[in-house]
Amino acid sequence: MDFLELAKKRYSVRKFRDKKVEKEKIDLILEAGRLAPTAVNYQPQRILVLESDESLEKLKECSKYHFDAPLAILVCYDNTVSWKRRYDDKDMGEVDASIVATQMMLEITNLNLGTTWVGHFDPQKIRDIFSLPENIIPVALFPVGYPHEKSVPHQLHEKRLEISETVVYDSFKK
Repeated sequence: MDFLELAKKRYSVRKFRDKKVEKEKIDLILEAGRLAPTAVNYQPQRILVLESDESLEKLKECSKYHFDAPLAILVCYDNTVSWKRRYDDKDMGEVDASIVATQMMLEITNLNLGTTWVGHFDPQKIRDIFSLPENIIPVALFPVGYPHEKSVPHQLHEKRLEISETVVYDSFKK
């Protein structure tokens, strides 16, 4: 599939069928994340896959945006591994985790599965319930599964600003 077609096909799925995601597909999603570029190739991403009924039930204590998906993926980074920009000590781990997450999200769509990027979760509850060490920073939660037949893109999904409204050349100063 053409990349722009894939990007247009992807939408935030919030209603899933009651069908488990096959291990082969989970492996492909994880591989897409593994192949993502990271700052200085430090690969600080750390991925937590939640597939057991027990783990998915515990997830409900951390976020109301689980959508009863049959699988959830938590994308994190290790702040002892992530590259820090020397000019201002900016930790690029969140950027790296976001790149990894985006590639995984697109692979999920490519596999005819669905997800939505969930940032609304209680990081401390996630940390406590799933035993995340202090150096592992949660960034994005993906409920994953087969889209329900009634799942459709949000009414604003295709509304996009014109490129001229979001891009400038050479300087922001006019």
